[in-house]
Amino acid sequence: MMIKDQFRLAVVQANPCLGDISGNAEKVRHHRKLAAEQGADLVLYSELFLAGYPPEDLVLKPSFVAACKRELEGLAKETADGGPALLVGLPWAEGDKLYNAVALLDNGNIEGLRYKVDLPNYGVFDEKRVFDAGPNPGPMSFRGVRLGVPICEDTWSDEVCECLEETGAEILLVPNGSPYYRDKIDERMQIMLSRVVETGLPLVYCNQVGGQDELVFDGASFALNHDRSLVMQLGQFTEETDYLDFNKDAEGLWFAKPSRIVPMPDTQEADWLACVLGLKDYVNKNGFPGVVLGLSGGIDSAICAAMAVDALGADRVHCIMLPYRYTSEESIKDAKACADALGVRYDTIPIAEPVEGFQQTLAGVFAGTKSGITEENLQSRSRGVILMAVSNKFGSMVVTTGNKSEMSVGYATLYGDMNGGFNPIKDLYKTEVYRLSDWRNKNHPAGVIGPAGEVIPNNIIVKAPTAELRENQTDQDNLPEYDVLDDILHCLVELELSLDEIAKRGHSVETIHRVEHLLYIAEYKRRQAAPGVKITLKNFGRDRRYPITNRFRDRT
Repeated sequence: MMIKDQFRLAVVQANPCLGDISGNAEKVRHHRKLAAEQGADLVLYSELFLAGYPPEDLVLKPSFVAACKRELEGLAKETADGGPALLVGLPWAEGDKLYNAVALLDNGNIEGLRYKVDLPNYGVFDEKRVFDAGPNPGPMSFRGVRLGVPICEDTWSDEVCECLEETGAEILLVPNGSPYYRDKIDERMQIMLSRVVETGLPLVYCNQVGGQDELVFDGASFALNHDRSLVMQLGQFTEETDYLDFNKDAEGLWFAKPSRIVPMPDTQEADWLACVLGLKDYVNKNGFPGVVLGLSGGIDSAICAAMAVDALGADRVHCIMLPYRYTSEESIKDAKACADALGVRYDTIPIAEPVEGFQQTLAGVFAGTKSGITEENLQSRSRGVILMAVSNKFGSMVVTTGNKSEMSVGYATLYGDMNGGFNPIKDLYKTEVYRLSDWRNKNHPAGVIGPAGEVIPNNIIVKAPTAELRENQTDQDNLPEYDVLDDILHCLVELELSLDEIAKRGHSVETIHRVEHLLYIAEYKRRQAAPGVKITLKNFGRDRRYPITNRFRDRT
């Protein structure tokens, strides 16, 4: 069937599971069936959809690449039924080359292949490690329409799209694997608008949705006509499919009729939904029945419990209070109130016996020394052992609850409160944890499972933060005020500013030196920390790879 002057495109914003090739192929079939019912001619999926994205070194395994090819060939044969054609991404081997590819499936065949040209090699991306760059592509002919199919990063500079326009492309269809960080939607939109202006072509941006380890893909797929008008905007953090009806105007240029325009959430809501989706997919895709976490009565564990319930439902969240002699009655009361508000299972397991047992066991070795941080950390490590034992017995994953401020300066105990499988707030500074907790109490975002209303008791938000490892302890005994600490850390981590530049923001040189030193010497702890959701421009892990052994200090 040849298309004359109109065709219907299905844009599938779906959640693949990395490595589940047959499962992802079933998703392709499912959405193709729905698209056929809606009269679609072509179905567009996100980048490397058949494999999942990002596959990292998994694509260096020949059997994995071969399995993707087998599934693709099976899907291709199914298009002989005369239904919609497919644009599906996968790793593709050609001789001694391995490409990040997209395949056009139609008429029972693989009608065309295009390879990613611009392989990103910054931040969370290292595609040059595993893929070969393809040649500048020409358009793919689809039933009489010449489709330009630049893959994700190919649109972040002008070369590939200009090449497609110059070689006759009429529409740009862009499969993407673009992970979330704060305010990235605006950045994407501006870049895609530039490609539309430069080429004079309509553009459809199809993005993956879902969590993959520390990355969360937020979807938010959209379409722009050649006049730069927004004609489709899908939601953030949700699986959705929409249909674009393309027609030719009087000048013979393709344009899409306006379709769904979903309002985008504000920054607070987007951050919350990213944390929730990241935790949800990490738990579900790795097959955990639920989660367990220590609920201390403090802000960090409370927000993590709320996120867990929003992600999984109260019946899959188990909270445990682990009190010791320094745990205040206020904390016990606040933890119970939080558990009641969320509707989770809540148990109390005192830790006096294991802590004092460790103290007795170590008494001979420690004889003649002064009690201090080592003894305090026995409390945290006792809690960590208990939580891991519950996890080991029942299969639930331990949620670890340290925020980015603590992870930055090492205000966390290895094999204690750092124990766990995943951390939804790992990339949120303490001040952001407070703001987001207050926001969640006042809002009930669409798609979450947890209850509306005050799910984090207000007293937890307003009281002074403390680890409660000794009498009358507060975090500010050892750290600068969090608004000061977080600004300095933001300058050092995200912005990579010099000492002089940070001092100009009003911070004392002495404080900057101290924070910088703490940041560097905590690197060995961060290497052993659980993965967590990326929220900021630069998270700890894939974004920021500093050496552990490092004597550099900025003294300019």
